[in-house]
Amino acid sequence: MLSPIAIDSGRLSRLRHGAVMIRAPASVIEVKGPGALACLQGVLTNDLVKPGDGSFVYSATLTPKGMIIADMWVLRVSPQRLLLIGDPAAHQSTLGVLRRSMPARMALVNDLSEGREALWVCGDLAIVSLAAAGLDVPDGDSRAVLQGSGAEESVLARPHAAAPFRAVLVGHSALIAQTELALGNAGALPGDLDDLEASRILSGWPRLGSEIQEKTLPQEVRYDAIQGLSYTKGCYTGQETVARLHFRGHTNRELRGLIWSGVPDLNGDEVVGSDGESVGTIGSLLVLPQVTAGLAVLRREVEVGNIVTAAGHTASVVGLPFDAASLHD
Repeated sequence: MLSPIAIDSGRLSRLRHGAVMIRAPASVIEVKGPGALACLQGVLTNDLVKPGDGSFVYSATLTPKGMIIADMWVLRVSPQRLLLIGDPAAHQSTLGVLRRSMPARMALVNDLSEGREALWVCGDLAIVSLAAAGLDVPDGDSRAVLQGSGAEESVLARPHAAAPFRAVLVGHSALIAQTELALGNAGALPGDLDDLEASRILSGWPRLGSEIQEKTLPQEVRYDAIQGLSYTKGCYTGQETVARLHFRGHTNRELRGLIWSGVPDLNGDEVVGSDGESVGTIGSLLVLPQVTAGLAVLRREVEVGNIVTAAGHTASVVGLPFDAASLHD
């Protein structure tokens, strides 16, 4: 069942051009030991070796057949210690994969989530607001700064430019509350989980349980565009399927954007092509003042610019991420 969210023009403008902070539960998993980096390198889809210490990289775990199990952001503190920050909904599945995959003599997997929260910051002015609040902002994208230790440890990270947020702070609840206040004084505005979801949809970023289903392959949901894969790092679980698709073939489905004019009464999640045949499924919906935007995994022959019938109404197929023109922003 689709659960569309709606934001007005003011919220849309703040998300795109301002600074919006969203406080949320955090999934934080530590992999620590003499073989931590080597073990994770053999499990996750992205390269953790080349970026070096202090890197902040998007990645995922796959089944042996190359289907996505869970996704996460990985902070390499050192070759002996890495932190995985992910969706709390995938916390247990991520723990399960890691604990099955990590030899205890090489790497221990520890759940550090208790007492910790995340503060996601979205919008063009996010980094300016963080600096104005006196935080030690990482110098450049895909980098993170670690401060404190033990229960007082915190992470401030900047993702690459395609991500749906501009920065995330992860730490104990008291620190998150203090940072909220400091950021508010620096001009950032409070948001909620709908804002975070809207930013994700606008960025064309897939989510577990929506665009990512039980048998979804990474390349079907833009993992090349969102920098979630490495084709040069060597073997990892599911790598054979990923490499075969990249070097010898293509996926049958791709993640696309849909735009409906206005706010139609949408019915269902099916997308139908011009020949009347089903060509895909809608995963997420965002209701805006002038249009409704959606993410859908469609047959690859459905191209950007095509007109389809989606959830019972005519919709245009657009490229991702959504641009201002398609949103009438």
